[in-house]
Parts: sequence; structure tokens; C-alpha cells
Amino acid sequence: MSRGPLVAVVVFPGSNDDRDAAWALAAVGGEPVVVWHGEEHLPPGTGAVVLPGGFSYGDYLRTGAIASLAPAMAAVRSFASSGGPVLGICNGFQILCEARLLPGALRANRQLEFLCRDVTVRVETSDTVFTRRCQSGQELVIPVKHGEGCWYADHGTYVQLAARGQIVLRYTEDVNGSFAEVAGVVNAHGNVMGLMPHPEHAVDPLLGSADGGLILAALVDAAAEHAALVAA
Repeated sequence: MSRGPLVAVVVFPGSNDDRDAAWALAAVGGEPVVVWHGEEHLPPGTGAVVLPGGFSYGDYLRTGAIASLAPAMAAVRSFASSGGPVLGICNGFQILCEARLLPGALRANRQLEFLCRDVTVRVETSDTVFTRRCQSGQELVIPVKHGEGCWYADHGTYVQLAARGQIVLRYTEDVNGSFAEVAGVVNAHGNVMGLMPHPEHAVDPLLGSADGGLILAALVDAAAEHAALVAA
């Protein structure tokens, strides 16, 4: 029986969605492998990386700031610079912003309350490796659970990102005060994405929605392609 492409799930002290992410990735055809934050290298043959949700290092400084300096993040930076697909979910999104792998920053929710509920996000572009199983304009129901999920960038930065197609997901309502209802962004090369909703909690209709599986399955596709490219 052939295995799916390897997807490294980086675990930090305080991660609490790493097992959920691994289960969801396996459910859509990936071969998840857990990587502890203290590791300096990703497993050979890694095709993609996921930074899962949680409360890395207790979030005692700016959320994600300490995690962005973890030894494993040097390997993630190198992997991303080689074109490898990297997906940051919730706390993972915060870490990617703190590591300057994604633009903007995450701030406390406008309500100053922790949010945990299903939300609807609109796919702004299907022209990314993370959303190519979706259609532009498609609405996805995916849960959120965060206290600091308000994405912010100055107006000039936002205009540039929107013009370049880097705004990938947008809430259909004002969920947390995020600038222009942004829920997910990609880097300039399109191989690093962060999103606040949790796709790993929306891969089975029994959970209320399978929409998150579209994003994770696309990531697995990209992992297979990257691994094949490196092996060639």
C-alpha cells in the first residue's frame, strides 16, 4: 500500500491541535509526521509543513513571538525559501507573521473575548496551491477558536497585498475586527499561507462541515508535487 506525501507537523510546547491536524491530513491522503520544535531539521522527503494551532510557549510574550525563534523554524524558513508549501493554522498563522514569513500581525479580537464558533469565509482566489480545489467566490464553513485573531496591516500594505492576490480568505462578516475581514493570506511567492479558521476541524460532515478538507487536500497535493520535484 503506497503512502501519501510526508507532511511535517511542527509541535511547540502549548500546541493543542497537532493531533487534530495530523488526523485530518491522514484523512485526506497525507502522511503526517510530528516534528518537535527543538529539532533542527525536517524529516527527509518532507513535502509540506503545517504549523498547528494552540498556545505556543503559553503566549507569554506577543503571540507566536517565542515560537518564531525555535530551532525548527530555521528549517521551516529554509524549506519555504526552496518553494516548499507551508501552512500556518491559527497560532501557526501568528508564528508565521512573527517569523516575517507572512505580512501583517495578529492582534487581540475586537471584542477582547475568546471566540469559538463556526464562521463562513469566502475564497478570494483559487489561484494558490492551498485553494486550487476551491472556486473563487466559494464560501466555506470552518470553525474559529482564538483570542488574538484580528489580522492587521497598514492600509498601503493591504492595498498591495490585495492587488497581488495575496488575500486568500475573507470572513463574510466582521468576526474579530480583522482588517477588511481578512481571514487568510499568502506570501508573495504563494507557497506560505496562514489562516485563522481551523480546517482540520472541518474535514468530516459529521463535524458539521467538510469544507476545511478542500484546503488540506490541496496542501497534500502540493506536498506530493514538491517532494517529486526535489527527488527529480
